[in-house]
Amino acid sequence: MFYTDNKLQYPVRVDSPNPVFARALQQAIGGVEGEIRVAMQYFFQACGARGNPKFRDLLMNTAAEELGHIEMLATAVAMNLEGAPLSMKEEMAATDRAVGAIMGGMNLKNLLSSGLSAMPVDSDGVPFDMSHIYASGNIAADMTANVAAETTGRTLAVRLYNMTDDTGMKDMLSYLIARDTMHQNQWLAALEELGGMTGAFPIPNSFPQSQEKTEFSYAYLGFQADGSAPVPGRWGEGPSIDGKGTFTTGKLQPSDQKPDLGMARPGSGAQAEQIG
Repeated sequence: MFYTDNKLQYPVRVDSPNPVFARALQQAIGGVEGEIRVAMQYFFQACGARGNPKFRDLLMNTAAEELGHIEMLATAVAMNLEGAPLSMKEEMAATDRAVGAIMGGMNLKNLLSSGLSAMPVDSDGVPFDMSHIYASGNIAADMTANVAAETTGRTLAVRLYNMTDDTGMKDMLSYLIARDTMHQNQWLAALEELGGMTGAFPIPNSFPQSQEKTEFSYAYLGFQADGSAPVPGRWGEGPSIDGKGTFTTGKLQPSDQKPDLGMARPGSGAQAEQIG
């Protein structure tokens, strides 16, 4: 069950409405770094979470919070678009080239399709299609994906913060940035509970590493055309990060096998010369 109290999670204030900034905010709603992405990612991870129920609880609580972030941003988009009557905007655009250029940066879908309201789209008006939702059923893999999701989301929020001089928008974004900080840390804390780098990795840790081609498990391989070995960093020497091996650096030697698929089957639609 989901409930609402009809209140915003955090106050939203727009001091100087700006339709161009409204378009930028759409990226935080429906972009690949946006709140729809993380809300749905955490929701579906929670729905498929097995094992200790506290991880499902963590995921579902955070999914609910992200829905509140969508509401905040949608409100901010509408407030930035509704700052002046449409007729006034049209009149100003017709008489002032500078204003016309500014309005030209507005996403017209917010006008034509939603009546000056937010939409589940990115800053170019492309609908979010759920292709960036990662819910693997492996709790450690999901937590790792969530760290990445929050880092890109926080990066976007910081860029939006630096784009605007509106004090109300900066206040809202500073809240969202703070929550991204917490979410990064909570997913890392969950990984720590799952064993951290030494216990959770490599993911899935249920597969016996003895069944890997172990000579390649911790080898940093170069693919330079001249056959030289790559310059090693921390990833090419010393103990592996998971503590289960030692990094080496080298160049990969090609196998003797050449790809040969043989002749095509009769009836396959290939040319007569291809069919054996």
